[in-house]
Amino acid sequence: MQIYDIYQPRERRTRRALLICNTKFKHLRQRDGAEVDVKEMTKLLEGLGYNVECHEDKTSQEMTTVMKKFADHKDHLTSDSTFLVFMSHGMSTGICGTKSNGTTDILSFNTIYENFNNKHCRALMGKPKVVIIQCCRGDNIGSVQIRDSIDPEMPTSTSDGWRCVELQGSKTREAHLESDFATLYSSTPDTVSWRSPTEGSVFIQRLVEQFRNHAFNSDLQEMFRKVQRSFENFPRQLPTQERTTMLKKFYLFPGL
Repeated sequence: MQIYDIYQPRERRTRRALLICNTKFKHLRQRDGAEVDVKEMTKLLEGLGYNVECHEDKTSQEMTTVMKKFADHKDHLTSDSTFLVFMSHGMSTGICGTKSNGTTDILSFNTIYENFNNKHCRALMGKPKVVIIQCCRGDNIGSVQIRDSIDPEMPTSTSDGWRCVELQGSKTREAHLESDFATLYSSTPDTVSWRSPTEGSVFIQRLVEQFRNHAFNSDLQEMFRKVQRSFENFPRQLPTQERTTMLKKFYLFPGL
């Protein structure tokens, strides 16, 4: 079994995580409960050995600027991985900035991958880049009514590799433009994500719970599946893994 290496002992390892959370908007509803998500996600990542850089209430352009600066951070050279966490309102193509009206000021999902691909973030080349996105991806409810003997309970929440080639006699190493990403979205395309004004989003609650319970013995994508399975009895929402290009298993090894 191939797994991603941990390059440094804990005392010399400089793991960094980026967390961007938009709560207050000029035109859209305030995301009540988001502060709980920030607190719980920060606590989880710090417990896993990451120095969490947190930014709140940014426009799409400001989010792009923050990502570019984070991608250039020298600590990635002595890190073995990173987490990129985004929480906001959203739509099918991206994440809403604070000036969005639902169609303007949108950070494209593609921009995340472009800023951290192997061309623009060489320090994280060959290292796991974990993307967590909590936002609605449309207005549809993620369930369908099926005649059954028991009606499911409905939630009371609000929505929210290498190869070498010979070129003219000289050996050149060629790499994938984009690799080593693993992404978990809070919902399937075109559907809403649910959030409690007091307890935070259902997705972040369950992700934190599964990581705390299983990070010591499960690889990342197995934990993603555990998060997805935790929604089996919550038919309005189902997290989804997309744009995942990990070539090995990634174990977080908490405590090491």
